[in-house]
Amino acid sequence: MRIIRDYQYVEPQDRGATVAIGNFDGVHLGHQAVIALARKAVPDAPLGVVTFEPHPRQYFAPDAPPFRLMSRAARATRLAKLGVDRLYELNFNAALAGLTPEGFARKVIAEGLGLRHVVVGSDFCFGKGRTGTAKDLVRFGAEMGFGVTIAPLLEGDAGRVSSTAIRTALTEGRPRDAAAMLGHWHRIEGIVVGGEQRGRELGYPTANMWIDGLHPPRFGVYAVLVDVQDGPHKGSYTGAASLGVRPMFDGQVPNLETFLFDFKGDLYGATLSVGLVEYLRPELRFDGLPALIAQMDADCARARTILAEI
Repeated sequence: MRIIRDYQYVEPQDRGATVAIGNFDGVHLGHQAVIALARKAVPDAPLGVVTFEPHPRQYFAPDAPPFRLMSRAARATRLAKLGVDRLYELNFNAALAGLTPEGFARKVIAEGLGLRHVVVGSDFCFGKGRTGTAKDLVRFGAEMGFGVTIAPLLEGDAGRVSSTAIRTALTEGRPRDAAAMLGHWHRIEGIVVGGEQRGRELGYPTANMWIDGLHPPRFGVYAVLVDVQDGPHKGSYTGAASLGVRPMFDGQVPNLETFLFDFKGDLYGATLSVGLVEYLRPELRFDGLPALIAQMDADCARARTILAEI
């Protein structure tokens, strides 16, 4: 998958795509339906996604609490798995934010990227002040020479599939409900960093990752599926993970500590993708290390049982 970040400097082979447009945070089932429509719209054209970095919400409210379901790298990984050929990850800056709806259609879609067809959700808004609608885009496409398909919003068993609903499920410790809307396990992806090695001393060495910039799921212990994406230990594993601030050790900054079952090796510097499968319990403070170790034994035994059944 090729990644293009500037709509004003596009190679000839990256023009003429059929694309889905949106933020694609989480790449949930609704997003996947829009991408599927783009694939069918012009079958002989490269399949693309137009998205923005930073997320417009982050650009306009940089001090707001973290809300993203996935990092830009994790989003790119997920889109590549869906068969996307071109990821137009456009720099969202003052110039792009200031384009009128007509200006966005002309300068970005028609002239800049030279797109053949675009697919958007029925609630799509674009241009300065989000004043452009999906129907406006249809009109601009007819005038400027690109096709437009408006995709209906996807409804799941629990209502509309949306990034907001997925965040709510994760906040409440319901990763299976989040997965039902995502179409995949919610994953936290990042590089393994050095920790204080307390887990190793307790007989449970963990791979530690920061969750900066991401919406934090409910703090506690989870049964997890783990993909080591690079390095000598590349592969898929099962495990148990603790997400939070480690109250037993007076932690302050949230992180994710993952224990991989039946694993031996050094993961420092490797990129891990940790899928949350089931919430086991909240973070707790114990009366001494023996009680903590006993609980960790029970957590891992329960996680093994759960993961053996999926």
